[in-house]
Amino acid sequence: MRINGAEAALPPDPRVSLLDLLRETLHLHGTKKGCNQGACGACTVLLDGERILSCLTLAVQCEGRSVTTIEGLGGEQGLHPLQEAFIEHDAFQCGYCTPGQICSAVGMAAELRRGVPSLVTADLDAPGIAPDPAELRERMSGNLCRCGSHNGIIAAIAAHCAGAAE
Repeated sequence: MRINGAEAALPPDPRVSLLDLLRETLHLHGTKKGCNQGACGACTVLLDGERILSCLTLAVQCEGRSVTTIEGLGGEQGLHPLQEAFIEHDAFQCGYCTPGQICSAVGMAAELRRGVPSLVTADLDAPGIAPDPAELRERMSGNLCRCGSHNGIIAAIAAHCAGAAE
């Protein structure tokens, strides 16, 4: 598998979660272990561009695939635009959920661009899906913030989506 663009070996034990491989073996501590049951979203990473919960994914399921963590989003040019939007909109307090929120938002923005509907998408025949607050809140509902930064998170994502559409 590839993790943040670099080759990574599969663990010898097929029961190792992707989250544990990232944190305990590869020392990529940006991905957080929250509930370890798939309920909080703190462990969200991108697998071939799709958002997944790394605590519920076995590392062996990623064989031959590409994983992107929060550490892999930015580049030599600087922070990812969503990381910058989170800073600009004060979209974090303690920051524990922030890596998962940002990875989820990157995957969610790609879903919007592809026209993937959500539970609250009003017009399934429309050529695009507007990133209105209700749509963004629904799509990000799997990522919890216990500090109460949801308004800043939604503002950051909305600003990013508006900028990406230009």
